[in-house]
Amino acid sequence: MVRLSPEEKAEIRRLALKGLPVREIARQMGRPPTTIVDFIERTQRLAAPVRERSVRQLCLAEREEISRGLAEGRSVRVIAARIGRSPSTVCREVGRNGGRRHYRAAAAEDRAWVQGCRPKVAKLAGDPVLRAVVEEKLGLQWSPQQISGWLRVEFADRVEMQVSHETIYRSLFVQARGELRRELAKHLRTGRTSRKPQGRKETRGKLVGTVPISARPAEAADRAVPGHWEGDLLMGGVGFLHHLTSASEACKSIIRRFEGDIHPGDLFLLNDPYTAALHTSDIYLIAPIHFEGELVAWRS
Repeated sequence: MVRLSPEEKAEIRRLALKGLPVREIARQMGRPPTTIVDFIERTQRLAAPVRERSVRQLCLAEREEISRGLAEGRSVRVIAARIGRSPSTVCREVGRNGGRRHYRAAAAEDRAWVQGCRPKVAKLAGDPVLRAVVEEKLGLQWSPQQISGWLRVEFADRVEMQVSHETIYRSLFVQARGELRRELAKHLRTGRTSRKPQGRKETRGKLVGTVPISARPAEAADRAVPGHWEGDLLMGGVGFLHHLTSASEACKSIIRRFEGDIHPGDLFLLNDPYTAALHTSDIYLIAPIHFEGELVAWRS
């Protein structure tokens, strides 16, 4: 079978965009309908997805409104109210595109469209000069923090020659990025083989807003109210309700009631919800432990 020429492919695309059926395109091109169908399906599979702008992003019309507002000398808040956006959004948009004096809607739109492309080329991967400088300093046992600080001083007027230490770390440890040679990681002073980004703190699985025991109120010292007792947390088995009780308070209640009359072999049964069990049908068993005739402990 003779392959489709570039001219034939272009003509098939043109006819398909006009909405002609496959049989009509095949008749005009002098090709079997199956050839036309295969080419159209293959073209659709390989076509790049159409980029769509998120509703959260500024559009060209909004940028033109910002440009007109700046030309009229209006404040950021007034401009933001006119386009229905947050003042901080307008402020960032103006600041990243030349400021009030040099802001242009078309240039800002083009820049936003280019910056929104994904995936982005990493800074070290796209700048061989900067990458060579970073690799040289790593070979001299410099830390990423030292390299980042030195670049800011040495190239203060060249932003393209500045890079953060986090970018250097990611380039070393994330194998998929591969901007820096993997063997350079051995020059790091810590000798680590992996690293977590330090930009934000990990809070998952941690208690927030806890109160230390040293800050407890004074009324908790006398333990007169349930909830201020210090004891064990006891949990019932499967199919039973959960029970909260305080072994220390149960023992104290026995001592207060039977002080001087507690002997080896005694067994105390309690079902008072304020000192032991939670329900009237629950029983809390406590036995004293004596050593050489003296009460030293309890078991339950």
